[in-house]
Amino acid sequence: MKDPFIDKELMVMLIAKECAAFDDPDYLYELKLDGTRCLAYLDQGTQLYNKRRFALSYKFPELSQLHTYVKRRCILDGELYVYQHQRVDFFASQRRSLLNDPFKIRMAAAKFPACFTAFDIVYEEDQWVNEKPLWQRKERLADIIIKQDDRFNLARYIMKDGIALFELTQKLGLEGIVAKHKESRYQFGKRTSDWVKCKNWMEDDFVICGYIEKEHNVISLVLGQYDQDILLYQGHVTMGAIKALAQFKTLPHGPCPFLTIPKGNEHAVWFLPKLVGIVSYMERTPQGGLRQPVLRGIRNDKEASECRFTGN
Repeated sequence: MKDPFIDKELMVMLIAKECAAFDDPDYLYELKLDGTRCLAYLDQGTQLYNKRRFALSYKFPELSQLHTYVKRRCILDGELYVYQHQRVDFFASQRRSLLNDPFKIRMAAAKFPACFTAFDIVYEEDQWVNEKPLWQRKERLADIIIKQDDRFNLARYIMKDGIALFELTQKLGLEGIVAKHKESRYQFGKRTSDWVKCKNWMEDDFVICGYIEKEHNVISLVLGQYDQDILLYQGHVTMGAIKALAQFKTLPHGPCPFLTIPKGNEHAVWFLPKLVGIVSYMERTPQGGLRQPVLRGIRNDKEASECRFTGN
């Protein structure tokens, strides 16, 4: 097998679904961090790649010394995030990932430096460890780390008591938890039910298909998700839409991307389905829309074709 430090072709293991919090002695539970998922290639230097295999190292120079925090050459899976205004700020890390100007990058790194939290290991020295069960990988991960601080740390977890940890996240206003089967193997680029997320607020990624202008300068975005190759209408989001105005207004226009124009959308301005938005909501309605949806931001690390309808 090729040296993974040369080709950088690994893809992270993905969470398959969202569910209610639960207790199970066969699972371990971690806090869900609202940042950018990364693989950290740690050797003579530090190289960070997001789940689309885009290099991020030069955008986060404050993390350039992560390789000095481990005993041996390794590849770690974890979350890169920015702690801002007394909480993890998803949009702060996303904005950082869009910066290209070296001066602006240095300024952002100095004002709100990023952190990397490692929660898994897939390669150690010259050995693949992804086929070992999660609990063994956790032991290896803990053993390989030399030190921890504000730039690098190890994800904590508990066994069995998922509901108690989830209730704690509710009290603290955190996003939720991730439950992982302790015997699970690391499957590169696969979505598996061995890992599930339990969130205080439902959230999913949607294709922004168009918009409708309403009274008083209100904008309502038309949302969609794919069922195989067919784009399905998923309702609208108005709250937060105005903040993304500059990003979606520049999209190339096109015909209605759905098989038929959804009722009530006859006067929509349609886009080519390229842009992905993150939408939080209470639940899906029987009519196929979303209850109390809020646009949280725009994703630059996901293709529109990856926005899949799960029927939840």
